[in-house]
Amino acid sequence: MGNIRQTYIKRVAIELIRHFPEEFNGEFAHNKQKVIELTDLGVMVEGKLQVTHKKLANRIAGYATRYMKRKRGI
Repeated sequence: MGNIRQTYIKRVAIELIRHFPEEFNGEFAHNKQKVIELTDLGVMVEGKLQVTHKKLANRIAGYATRYMKRKRGI
């Protein structure tokens, strides 16, 4: 059985992919960084990007990765 994700995680991930299709790929670490950059889950502190909601960013990036793999057949 697979994981069931909440609607808001799916909605945010799909909207990010629709608005920035070239930014996401099938690699989780890359997608995690892009989710932090493109949403308000990260905050600039002393010129460095820090995550305020790490678990939520991980869940969105995980779904975005799975969605991209399924969509592109990777």
